[in-house]
Amino acid sequence: MRVALFVTCINDLLHPRTGQAVVALLERLGVEVGFPDGQSCCGQPQFNTGYRHATEPLVRRFDRVFRDFDHVVTPSGSCAAMVRDNYPRIGAKAAAEGRGRELADAAAAAVPKTYELTEFLVDVLKVEDVGAYYPHTVTYHPTCHGLRMLGLGDRPRRLLERVRGLELRELPGAEECCGFGGTFAVKNAAVSAAMGADKVRNVVATGAEALCTVDNSCLLHLGTTLTRQGAAVRPVHIAEILASTEGRVW
Repeated sequence: MRVALFVTCINDLLHPRTGQAVVALLERLGVEVGFPDGQSCCGQPQFNTGYRHATEPLVRRFDRVFRDFDHVVTPSGSCAAMVRDNYPRIGAKAAAEGRGRELADAAAAAVPKTYELTEFLVDVLKVEDVGAYYPHTVTYHPTCHGLRMLGLGDRPRRLLERVRGLELRELPGAEECCGFGGTFAVKNAAVSAAMGADKVRNVVATGAEALCTVDNSCLLHLGTTLTRQGAAVRPVHIAEILASTEGRVW
């Protein structure tokens, strides 16, 4: 099994420890992980802002860079959803415009082998107890892309529930959006901030030490709001929890 880490832009630039945690976790489970240097942005910012044609070279790049791998694993529900849900749309549009099947074929190759991390653990490796140890109280926020586009369901929770030392606390209004939404937070800053404040109010009410999600983009938004409010809640990606052991906490 040849597995590639698709680290994504936000993790590469702002949260590199998350990518390192993914590698540590997968290698502990016996997976050999590759990291192709040619990987780049999935194209989500361009596509979501209406620049479909500007996204097309990134679809081609994704296909080219990850072509020789059996699976592509990413610690981002958002970017996994971009590949799985929007790449086929881009390919179909190009074909309908009479520009051939190249993009549609690239999407068809990428979609079935691209997994968000918790999907890969539960569905491909068939593991829920990853041998993690994280002695903290944690509340889990199911991000919009993971919940609605990927249909992650209870996979992240099942993994968290099997972490030794971890106490999982229910988050009120868990399925409500945190307000980030990529460019939404820029174009509708006041609404985004209000949604983030609502979510943080519920997070703090749990009394948890840590807030966990499958997307660092959402954690960036919520973590900033938590800091501004002076809340002592640590934002942490699920990969960093699952990679933690008694010998090392990420």
